[in-house]
Amino acid sequence: MISARGLRKSFGDFEAVKGIDVEVRRGEAFGFLGPNGAGKSSTMRMIAAVSPVSGGELRILGMDPAVDGPAIRARLGVCPQEDTLDNELNVFDNLYIYGRYFGIDRATCRERSEELLEFAQLTEKAKARVEDLSGGMKRRLTIARSLINRPDLLLLDEPTTGLDPQARHVLWDQLFRLKHAGVTLVITTHYMDEAEQLCDRLVVMDKGLIAAEGSPRELIAQHSTREVAELRFGVGEHDGLAERILDLGQRVEVLPDRLLVYSDDGEEVLSQVHTRGLQPLATLVRRSSLEDVFLRLTGRTLVD
Repeated sequence: MISARGLRKSFGDFEAVKGIDVEVRRGEAFGFLGPNGAGKSSTMRMIAAVSPVSGGELRILGMDPAVDGPAIRARLGVCPQEDTLDNELNVFDNLYIYGRYFGIDRATCRERSEELLEFAQLTEKAKARVEDLSGGMKRRLTIARSLINRPDLLLLDEPTTGLDPQARHVLWDQLFRLKHAGVTLVITTHYMDEAEQLCDRLVVMDKGLIAAEGSPRELIAQHSTREVAELRFGVGEHDGLAERILDLGQRVEVLPDRLLVYSDDGEEVLSQVHTRGLQPLATLVRRSSLEDVFLRLTGRTLVD
Protein backbone atom coordinates (compact mmCIF):
# COMPACT_ATOMS: atom_id res chain seq x y z
CA MET A 1 0.00 0.00 0.00
CA ILE A 2 2.90 2.32 0.81
CA SER A 3 6.52 1.85 -0.18
CA ALA A 4 9.20 4.41 0.66
CA ARG A 5 12.92 4.12 -0.01
CA GLY A 6 15.33 6.78 1.20
CA LEU A 7 12.40 9.20 1.59
CA ARG A 8 13.45 12.79 2.32
CA LYS A 9 11.68 16.08 2.94
CA SER A 10 13.47 19.41 3.13
CA PHE A 11 12.32 22.95 3.79
CA GLY A 12 15.15 25.13 2.57
CA ASP A 13 18.24 24.14 4.54
CA PHE A 14 16.21 22.20 7.12
CA GLU A 15 15.77 18.47 6.49
CA ALA A 16 12.66 17.25 8.29
CA VAL A 17 12.80 13.65 6.98
CA LYS A 18 16.30 12.29 6.47
CA GLY A 19 16.00 9.23 4.27
CA ILE A 20 13.60 6.66 5.73
CA ASP A 21 12.41 3.28 4.46
CA VAL A 22 8.79 2.31 5.16
CA GLU A 23 6.54 -0.51 3.96
CA VAL A 24 2.83 -0.63 4.79
CA ARG A 25 0.96 -3.81 3.90
CA ARG A 26 -2.65 -4.13 2.81
CA GLY A 27 -5.14 -4.49 5.66
CA GLU A 28 -2.81 -3.61 8.53
CA ALA A 29 -2.79 -0.76 11.01
CA PHE A 30 0.58 0.99 10.83
CA GLY A 31 1.70 3.65 13.28
CA PHE A 32 4.11 6.58 13.24
CA LEU A 33 5.24 7.52 16.76
CA GLY A 34 7.65 10.26 17.70
CA PRO A 35 8.05 13.51 19.64
CA ASN A 36 7.24 16.91 18.17
CA GLY A 37 9.59 17.70 15.31
CA ALA A 38 10.38 14.04 14.60
CA GLY A 39 9.16 14.26 10.99
CA LYS A 40 5.83 12.42 11.37
CA SER A 41 3.62 15.14 9.92
CA SER A 42 5.98 15.80 7.02
CA THR A 43 5.94 12.09 6.21
CA MET A 44 2.15 11.91 6.44
CA ARG A 45 1.74 14.87 4.09
CA MET A 46 3.93 13.19 1.50
CA ILE A 47 1.91 9.99 1.86
CA ALA A 48 -1.28 12.01 1.43
CA ALA A 49 0.12 13.31 -1.89
CA VAL A 50 -0.21 16.94 -0.82
CA SER A 51 3.49 17.65 -0.21
CA PRO A 52 6.17 16.90 -2.82
CA VAL A 53 8.99 14.48 -2.08
CA SER A 54 12.42 16.12 -1.76
CA GLY A 55 14.38 12.92 -2.33
CA GLY A 56 14.16 9.15 -2.46
CA GLU A 57 11.28 7.12 -3.81
CA LEU A 58 7.64 6.96 -2.67
CA ARG A 59 4.84 4.83 -4.07
CA ILE A 60 1.27 5.02 -2.77
CA LEU A 61 -1.12 2.28 -3.93
CA GLY A 62 1.51 1.46 -6.55
CA MET A 63 1.46 5.00 -7.95
CA ASP A 64 3.91 7.90 -7.95
CA PRO A 65 2.45 10.92 -6.09
CA ALA A 66 4.48 13.29 -8.29
CA VAL A 67 2.57 12.04 -11.34
CA ASP A 68 -0.63 10.44 -10.04
CA GLY A 69 -1.58 12.78 -7.18
CA PRO A 70 -5.30 13.12 -8.07
CA ALA A 71 -5.69 9.37 -8.60
CA ILE A 72 -4.03 8.65 -5.25
CA ARG A 73 -6.09 11.22 -3.35
CA ALA A 74 -9.30 9.79 -4.83
CA ARG A 75 -8.54 6.50 -3.04
CA LEU A 76 -7.41 8.01 0.27
CA GLY A 77 -9.34 8.97 3.37
CA VAL A 78 -7.76 11.65 5.53
CA CYS A 79 -8.72 12.43 9.12
CA PRO A 80 -6.74 15.53 10.17
CA GLN A 81 -5.70 16.28 13.73
CA GLU A 82 -8.02 19.30 13.87
CA ASP A 83 -11.68 18.87 13.00
CA THR A 84 -12.42 20.71 9.75
CA LEU A 85 -16.17 20.22 9.76
CA ASP A 86 -18.45 22.81 8.16
CA ASN A 87 -20.35 24.52 10.97
CA GLU A 88 -22.82 26.00 8.47
CA LEU A 89 -24.10 22.53 7.59
CA ASN A 90 -25.87 19.94 9.68
CA VAL A 91 -24.34 16.54 10.45
CA PHE A 92 -25.88 14.73 7.47
CA ASP A 93 -24.93 17.44 4.99
CA ASN A 94 -21.32 17.42 6.19
CA LEU A 95 -21.17 13.87 4.85
CA TYR A 96 -23.37 14.31 1.80
CA ILE A 97 -21.72 17.43 0.38
CA TYR A 98 -18.23 16.13 1.09
CA GLY A 99 -19.11 13.02 -0.89
CA ARG A 100 -20.20 15.15 -3.82
CA TYR A 101 -16.68 16.61 -4.00
CA PHE A 102 -15.56 13.11 -5.08
CA GLY A 103 -18.08 13.06 -7.89
CA ILE A 104 -20.27 10.47 -6.19
CA ASP A 105 -23.82 10.58 -7.55
CA ARG A 106 -26.59 11.93 -5.31
CA ALA A 107 -28.34 8.64 -4.60
CA THR A 108 -25.11 6.83 -3.70
CA CYS A 109 -23.95 9.78 -1.65
CA ARG A 110 -27.17 9.80 0.35
CA GLU A 111 -26.99 6.03 0.90
CA ARG A 112 -23.37 6.17 2.07
CA SER A 113 -24.07 9.14 4.32
CA GLU A 114 -26.82 7.24 6.09
CA GLU A 115 -24.56 4.18 6.46
CA LEU A 116 -21.76 6.28 7.92
CA LEU A 117 -24.11 8.01 10.36
CA GLU A 118 -25.02 4.58 11.70
CA PHE A 119 -21.34 3.53 11.78
CA ALA A 120 -20.45 6.68 13.75
CA GLN A 121 -23.47 6.27 16.05
CA LEU A 122 -24.80 9.66 14.94
CA THR A 123 -28.06 8.70 13.22
CA GLU A 124 -30.13 10.55 15.83
CA LYS A 125 -27.97 13.66 15.27
CA ALA A 126 -28.39 13.74 11.48
CA LYS A 127 -30.13 17.13 11.46
CA ALA A 128 -28.20 18.62 14.40
CA ARG A 129 -25.80 21.51 13.97
CA VAL A 130 -22.14 20.60 14.16
CA GLU A 131 -21.50 23.21 16.84
CA ASP A 132 -23.97 21.41 19.11
CA LEU A 133 -22.00 18.14 19.03
CA SER A 134 -19.65 16.99 21.77
CA GLY A 135 -15.95 16.60 21.05
CA GLY A 136 -16.29 12.84 20.69
CA MET A 137 -19.21 13.21 18.26
CA LYS A 138 -17.26 15.68 16.13
CA ARG A 139 -14.33 13.30 15.99
CA ARG A 140 -16.57 10.40 14.96
CA LEU A 141 -18.15 12.59 12.28
CA THR A 142 -14.71 13.60 10.97
CA ILE A 143 -13.69 9.94 10.67
CA ALA A 144 -17.02 9.07 9.04
CA ARG A 145 -16.53 11.87 6.52
CA SER A 146 -13.08 10.53 5.63
CA LEU A 147 -14.75 7.23 4.67
CA ILE A 148 -17.33 8.67 2.27
CA ASN A 149 -15.27 7.68 -0.80
CA ARG A 150 -14.70 4.15 0.57
CA PRO A 151 -10.91 4.61 0.66
CA ASP A 152 -8.37 1.82 0.36
CA LEU A 153 -6.05 3.71 2.71
CA LEU A 154 -7.12 5.81 5.71
CA LEU A 155 -4.68 8.33 7.21
CA LEU A 156 -5.42 9.35 10.80
CA ASP A 157 -3.44 12.16 12.42
CA GLU A 158 -3.82 12.07 16.22
CA PRO A 159 -7.36 10.64 15.92
CA THR A 160 -8.31 10.80 19.63
CA THR A 161 -6.52 13.94 20.84
CA GLY A 162 -8.58 15.80 23.42
CA LEU A 163 -11.19 13.07 23.92
CA ASP A 164 -12.26 11.57 27.22
CA PRO A 165 -11.53 7.86 27.86
CA GLN A 166 -15.03 6.70 26.90
CA ALA A 167 -14.93 8.54 23.56
CA ARG A 168 -11.44 7.22 22.84
CA HIS A 169 -12.56 3.62 23.37
CA VAL A 170 -15.58 4.10 21.10
CA LEU A 171 -13.25 5.35 18.36
CA TRP A 172 -10.83 2.46 18.95
CA ASP A 173 -13.72 0.04 18.44
CA GLN A 174 -14.69 1.75 15.18
CA LEU A 175 -11.12 1.75 13.85
CA PHE A 176 -10.80 -1.93 14.80
CA ARG A 177 -13.93 -2.67 12.77
CA LEU A 178 -12.55 -0.74 9.80
CA LYS A 179 -9.30 -2.70 9.84
CA HIS A 180 -11.18 -5.99 9.88
CA ALA A 181 -13.27 -4.74 6.97
CA GLY A 182 -10.05 -4.48 4.93
CA VAL A 183 -9.23 -0.78 5.26
CA THR A 184 -5.52 -0.10 5.70
CA LEU A 185 -4.88 2.37 8.52
CA VAL A 186 -1.90 4.70 8.96
CA ILE A 187 -1.96 6.41 12.35
CA THR A 188 0.08 9.04 14.14
CA THR A 189 -0.53 9.30 17.87
CA HIS A 190 1.04 10.54 21.07
CA TYR A 191 -0.88 7.97 23.13
CA MET A 192 1.26 4.90 23.64
CA ASP A 193 -1.68 2.79 24.86
CA GLU A 194 -3.50 3.72 21.66
CA ALA A 195 -0.58 2.54 19.54
CA GLU A 196 -0.44 -0.74 21.47
CA GLN A 197 -4.19 -1.26 21.01
CA LEU A 198 -4.47 -0.35 17.34
CA CYS A 199 -1.17 -0.90 15.54
CA ASP A 200 0.00 -4.18 14.05
CA ARG A 201 3.36 -2.56 13.31
CA LEU A 202 4.85 0.85 13.89
CA VAL A 203 7.97 2.96 13.58
CA VAL A 204 9.39 5.28 16.20
CA MET A 205 10.74 8.42 14.52
CA ASP A 206 13.21 10.84 16.07
CA LYS A 207 14.96 13.79 14.44
CA GLY A 208 13.81 12.79 10.96
CA LEU A 209 15.03 9.19 11.19
CA ILE A 210 13.49 5.85 12.15
CA ALA A 211 14.84 4.80 15.54
CA ALA A 212 13.00 1.46 15.70
CA GLU A 213 10.44 -0.60 13.80
CA GLY A 214 8.30 -3.62 14.63
CA SER A 215 5.12 -4.73 16.35
CA PRO A 216 4.46 -3.29 19.83
CA ARG A 217 5.39 -6.64 21.39
CA GLU A 218 8.61 -6.88 19.36
CA LEU A 219 9.67 -3.35 20.29
CA ILE A 220 9.08 -3.97 23.99
CA ALA A 221 11.09 -7.22 23.79
CA GLN A 222 13.96 -5.52 21.95
CA HIS A 223 14.23 -2.28 23.90
CA SER A 224 12.86 -2.97 27.37
CA THR A 225 12.32 -5.74 29.90
CA ARG A 226 9.26 -7.80 30.81
CA GLU A 227 8.50 -5.76 33.94
CA VAL A 228 9.34 -2.46 35.61
CA ALA A 229 9.54 -1.96 39.37
CA GLU A 230 8.79 1.59 40.51
CA LEU A 231 10.24 2.65 43.87
CA ARG A 232 9.34 5.92 45.57
CA PHE A 233 11.54 7.26 48.37
CA GLY A 234 11.75 10.62 50.10
CA VAL A 235 12.37 13.82 48.17
CA GLY A 236 16.04 14.12 47.18
CA GLU A 237 16.92 10.52 48.11
CA HIS A 238 16.65 8.85 44.72
CA ASP A 239 20.07 9.73 43.29
CA GLY A 240 21.91 8.35 46.31
CA LEU A 241 19.84 5.19 46.61
CA ALA A 242 20.15 4.31 42.94
CA GLU A 243 23.76 3.26 43.49
CA ARG A 244 22.62 0.60 45.97
CA ILE A 245 20.28 -1.18 43.55
CA LEU A 246 22.04 -0.88 40.20
CA ASP A 247 22.69 -4.64 40.10
CA LEU A 248 19.03 -5.59 40.63
CA GLY A 249 17.91 -4.91 37.06
CA GLN A 250 19.12 -4.60 33.54
CA ARG A 251 18.78 -0.84 33.85
CA VAL A 252 17.91 1.66 36.60
CA GLU A 253 16.46 5.05 35.72
CA VAL A 254 16.45 7.93 38.21
CA LEU A 255 13.49 10.30 38.06
CA PRO A 256 12.81 13.21 40.43
CA ASP A 257 10.01 11.32 42.21
CA ARG A 258 10.94 7.63 41.80
CA LEU A 259 13.39 4.98 40.65
CA LEU A 260 12.54 2.69 37.75
CA VAL A 261 14.18 -0.73 37.81
CA TYR A 262 13.87 -2.62 34.51
CA SER A 263 13.85 -6.36 35.12
CA ASP A 264 12.14 -9.55 34.01
CA ASP A 265 10.94 -10.15 37.60
CA GLY A 266 9.69 -7.03 39.35
CA GLU A 267 8.57 -8.86 42.49
CA GLU A 268 12.07 -10.26 42.96
CA VAL A 269 13.44 -6.71 42.68
CA LEU A 270 11.13 -5.58 45.50
CA SER A 271 12.17 -8.54 47.62
CA GLN A 272 15.86 -7.73 47.16
CA VAL A 273 15.25 -4.05 47.91
CA HIS A 274 13.72 -4.95 51.27
CA THR A 275 16.45 -7.52 51.97
CA ARG A 276 18.98 -4.70 51.67
CA GLY A 277 17.19 -2.71 54.34
CA LEU A 278 15.65 -0.14 52.02
CA GLN A 279 12.11 0.98 52.81
CA PRO A 280 10.38 2.69 49.85
CA LEU A 281 7.41 4.90 50.64
CA ALA A 282 5.52 3.22 47.79
CA THR A 283 6.17 0.47 45.25
CA LEU A 284 4.60 -0.71 42.03
CA VAL A 285 5.35 -3.57 39.65
CA ARG A 286 3.95 -3.22 36.16
CA ARG A 287 4.53 -4.75 32.77
CA SER A 288 6.86 -2.89 30.46
CA SER A 289 4.99 -0.75 27.94
CA LEU A 290 5.48 0.94 24.61
CA GLU A 291 5.87 4.21 26.51
CA ASP A 292 9.02 2.82 28.16
CA VAL A 293 10.39 2.01 24.70
CA PHE A 294 9.42 5.43 23.34
CA LEU A 295 11.09 7.33 26.17
CA ARG A 296 14.23 5.22 25.99
CA LEU A 297 14.59 5.82 22.26
CA THR A 298 13.65 9.50 22.15
CA GLY A 299 14.51 10.72 25.67
CA ARG A 300 12.47 12.43 28.37
CA THR A 301 13.51 15.97 27.45
CA LEU A 302 10.61 18.10 26.20
CA VAL A 303 10.90 18.92 22.51
CA ASP A 304 9.16 22.12 21.32
